[in-house]
Parts: sequence; structure tokens; C-alpha cells
Amino acid sequence: MEVRACVDVEDLDRAIAFYSQALGLKPSRRFRNDWAEMAGASIAIDLLVKNSGTAPCPGSSVRSYGRHWTPVHLDFVVTNLDEAVQRATAAGAVLEHDIETQKWGRMANFADPFGHGFCLIEFRGRGYDEIAAT
Repeated sequence: MEVRACVDVEDLDRAIAFYSQALGLKPSRRFRNDWAEMAGASIAIDLLVKNSGTAPCPGSSVRSYGRHWTPVHLDFVVTNLDEAVQRATAAGAVLEHDIETQKWGRMANFADPFGHGFCLIEFRGRGYDEIAAT
């Protein structure tokens, strides 16, 4: 099974620039003028243009590109969190609070320019295995 992540955005060129500059992803294919596939992560990330105020399905709330919460977000594992935080903020990401240190590593929480949350994670030691139940 292949897994892909789809991220709704208002402006495709702005989204491509952000995800390229902030996370080092590269556009690999463009479908029409409203869809781009980004490569460089362990899964493809599709940027999809969807207008603010439209509903993704009947009966749902409408899209908003102000900061919003969603129960699904993307975590990007990096080798140097401090450098990755600087690159992401320089590209327009908003660091939402101080970097957290956990037994498994360090994490920074962000919002992208379209209001979506994402995290940068730097594993230490055995990563999540440091807290895994045996």
C-alpha cells in the first residue's frame, strides 16, 4: 500500500516555495495548475489548491487558511533541529512555542502559511523506543 499526504493550500506557487525552502522538499510533478507533488520525504506530499470557504464534503465545515486545528498533521524527522527551525521560520513558518525536549528527542511545533500544523522532530538515543512499552 502506498501512502500519500495531501495538503490543501490557497496558492500553489507560494506553497511550493514554502515547502521547498522550509523543509527541503522538491516539486517532482505538476498536475494541472492546481496540484503539485512534492518529493524528498518518505512519502509523496501533494499540494492541492482549494479555495477558502469551500467545503471538502457535504455537511462539513468550510476550509479556512487561518491557523486551525486538525487531528492529522505531518511530522518531519530532521538530523539538526536548530538548523531546521531556522530554515522553517525563515521560509515563513510560525514557531508556536519553545522547542520541547523529551526522553526520545526534541520537537518544534509550527504552523505553515496556510494554517496547517506540522512538527519537526530530532530523535535522540533510540528515538521513540526510549519510551516504548516492552
